[in-house]
Amino acid sequence: MKKLTVSISLMLFSALSLRADDSVWQRLARPYAPHPVPPVDLTNSPRLDQVLRAGNIYLSLSDAIALAIENNLDVELQRYNMPTADSEVLRAKGGGLLRGFSYNLAEAPVGVGGPASPLVTSAASSTIAVGSVPTNPSELGVLAEQQTNLSVLGTLPLSNGPAIPQFDPAITAQVNWMHQNTPQSSPGNTGVDVLNSNTTLANAGYSQGFGPGTQLTAGFDNMRQTLNSTSSAFSPFTASSFGVTVTQPLVRGFGLAVNRRFIRIAKNERKIADLLLRQQLIATVYGVVRLYTDLVALFEDTKVKEETLAAAEKLYSDTKAQVEEGTQAQIELTRANAQVFSIRQDLINSRGLLEEQEAVVKSVITRRSENQLQVLNARIVPTDSLNMPEKDNLPPLQDLLAQAFQNRPDLKQAGVQVENSQISLQGSRNALLPELDLVGVAQNSGLTGQQSGVGPMADPNFIGGYGNALEQLATVKYPTYEIGLQLTLPLRNRIAQADVARDEIQIRQTEIRLQQLRNQAQLEVEDALVAMRKARASYEAALQTQALQQESLEAEQSKFQVGASTSFFIIQYESYLAQARSTVVVAKGAYLKARAALERAVGTILDDHQVAIDQAIRGR
Repeated sequence: MKKLTVSISLMLFSALSLRADDSVWQRLARPYAPHPVPPVDLTNSPRLDQVLRAGNIYLSLSDAIALAIENNLDVELQRYNMPTADSEVLRAKGGGLLRGFSYNLAEAPVGVGGPASPLVTSAASSTIAVGSVPTNPSELGVLAEQQTNLSVLGTLPLSNGPAIPQFDPAITAQVNWMHQNTPQSSPGNTGVDVLNSNTTLANAGYSQGFGPGTQLTAGFDNMRQTLNSTSSAFSPFTASSFGVTVTQPLVRGFGLAVNRRFIRIAKNERKIADLLLRQQLIATVYGVVRLYTDLVALFEDTKVKEETLAAAEKLYSDTKAQVEEGTQAQIELTRANAQVFSIRQDLINSRGLLEEQEAVVKSVITRRSENQLQVLNARIVPTDSLNMPEKDNLPPLQDLLAQAFQNRPDLKQAGVQVENSQISLQGSRNALLPELDLVGVAQNSGLTGQQSGVGPMADPNFIGGYGNALEQLATVKYPTYEIGLQLTLPLRNRIAQADVARDEIQIRQTEIRLQQLRNQAQLEVEDALVAMRKARASYEAALQTQALQQESLEAEQSKFQVGASTSFFIIQYESYLAQARSTVVVAKGAYLKARAALERAVGTILDDHQVAIDQAIRGR
C-alpha cells in the first residue's frame, strides 16, 4: 500500500512539474508567439433556419434586422477593426509607429425600390394600354453598395515627430571564437615574428527605453585570450567589464506627453473602432429597414396589380357578353383585351421587381447562400405590413438636432480624430527643438589570468581564474565614470518647420471637416422631417383620391351595365383607381423610410428597433 501511495504521489508530482514547466515555457515563449486571430466564419446564423419553412423565408422586420446584425459581411468586416485597434495599442506600447486602419463604411444596396421604382420607365397601369419595360438594375446602380469614408484626416498621414524610445526591453548576446596569425613589423614589441592569438568572446547586453525619453543600455563583456607574445605577462588571460549608459534627452524627445503620444492616439483609435462599428450597425439597420419597407411595398403593389388584372379580365368578359348581345361595338372588346395584356405586363414587371428586391434583401441578411440551395431558391414572404401611425408626435427641430449631435457615432469619432491630430502636433512641434542629451556612463573592469612564463612578472592581484575577474567587478575595484552633454543644433530646420506647418494645416482641415459632418447631420434631420411631412400629406391625398376613384369607377360600372357607357371609360377609371392604390402604397413606404431616415439622422435607430449594442458587437 505504501509503494502504491508513493507511486501515485510521484506521478502527481511529475504531472504538476510538467504543468509548471509548460507554464514557465509558455511565459518565456509568449513574446515570440503571434496573438491568435480566429478564422473567418462564413456560415449563416441558426436564426435563418428558424425563419425558413416550406421553401419560403417568412420574414418580419425584427428578424431581418437580427439576421443582418448576425450575418451581414459589412458588419463582420467592421468587427475586425476592434482587434486591429487593440494591435495598434500593443504596437504603441512597444514603442512602434502606428499603422492605422480603415475608416470606410458600407451602405446597404439601394434596392429596386417601391412601385415608383426607376426600373419602370412608364407608369403602372397607364391609361393608354402600352405596358411598361424594365431596364437593367445593375446599370442603375441599385444592386451595388455605396462606400463612405469617415476619416477627417484624409489620405495624408501626420508627421512622425521625434523618434519614440523602444519601450520593449531587449537582450543581446554574442559568443565568438577566433584564431588569428599576424606577422609583426616590429617584433620587438611582441617578442615574436608572428603573433598567434586565440580569442573567445562572450558578451551580453540589455537595452530599454522609458517614457521620459530615457535610453538605458547595459553591457557585460568577457574576453579570454591566449598569446604567444613574450612581452605579455598573462597567457591566457580574461578581461571582463560591466557598464551602464544612460542617455536622457533634455529638449527634443523629452517628456511623457511626447514619447507616449502614440499610445494615447492608439487608445483613441480603439474608441474610434468602437464608434465606427456602431455607425456601421446604424447604416446596416437603416438599410434593412429601407429594403424591407420596399419589399413590403412591392409585395403589396403586386397584389394591387393582381386585383387590377382580375378587374380587367372581368371587364373583358362583360364587354364580350355585351358585344355578343349587340349593345357594345366590337372595338370595345378590342380595347378591353388590350388592357388585359397591358396589366399582365405590369404584373410581370411588378413580380420581377419583387424577386430582384428579395435577392437584394438576401444579400444583406446572409453571409453566403450559394452552398445552401434551400436559401438560394427560397422566396421571401414579408410578415409585416406597411402601417401608418395616426400622429407623428415629434419633438421640435432644435431638440432633434441636439440629440443628433449627442448621439451620432460618426460625429463622435470625428471629434476623436481631431483630438488625435492635436496630440500628434505636439510631437511635430517638439521636433522643432534642438537635440541636447545628457549622457552618463558607469563602467567597471576586471582582469585575471595565468603567468605566461616567458613575459614579465604579473601583478599577483591579477593571477587567478574567471572568478577573480568577477570578484573585481563585484567590488568595483577599477571603476570608470563619465558624464557629459551632447548638442545637435540644426542651422536650418526646414523639415521640422514644414511638418509642423503641414500638421497645423491638416488640423484646420479636420476642424472644417468636422463642421461639415455636423452640417450634414443637420441637413439629414431637416430633410427627413420634410420627407415625412410630404409622405403623410401624399398618403392622405392618395387615400382621398382612391376613395373618389373607387366611387367614380362604381358609378361608371353601373352605367356600363345598362349600356350607357363603354369599356373605354371603364378602362380609364380602372387605371385611375390602380394608380391611386399604388400611390397609397408608395406614400406609406415613403413615410416609413423617411421616419427611418430621421431615426438614423438623430442616432436613435438602434434603440428604436431594440438593438442591444453589446450583443450586436459580438454578432449574436
